[in-house]
Amino acid sequence: MPWVQRDEEGRIIAVHDKKREGMDELHPLDRELQVFLNAGSDLEGVNPDWLRSDLSLSRVLEDLVDVLIEKRVITFTDLPESAQKKLIERRGFRKEFAYVETLFGDGEGGYAGETQGYDGDGTGEDDGFL
Repeated sequence: MPWVQRDEEGRIIAVHDKKREGMDELHPLDRELQVFLNAGSDLEGVNPDWLRSDLSLSRVLEDLVDVLIEKRVITFTDLPESAQKKLIERRGFRKEFAYVETLFGDGEGGYAGETQGYDGDGTGEDDGFL
């Protein structure tokens, strides 16, 4: 779990992976922590419900492509080159997220209180599909 340091007005000013004197523990998905981590990014001011919905749909489409490839309905090379690059890039992001999850996770591949891993199918394992 992340630990946060606050200023005199109670605003988050730093995030640490280990407890230090005077720090508060926050859930990794805590809204205040997410706002702090995204400050100054392209995500600032984005409605979190829409963002979650878009990310969920993106994962559904990624899984759909995986199923179509697995069932040999299409081949990876049937996709436009730009789509191939995006899927390869996405796979890399998922692997990076898995690493970050180990830093702030509960030690079992997820966040405390959650029952699924990052992969979304409840196994906590990467199934090897592009």
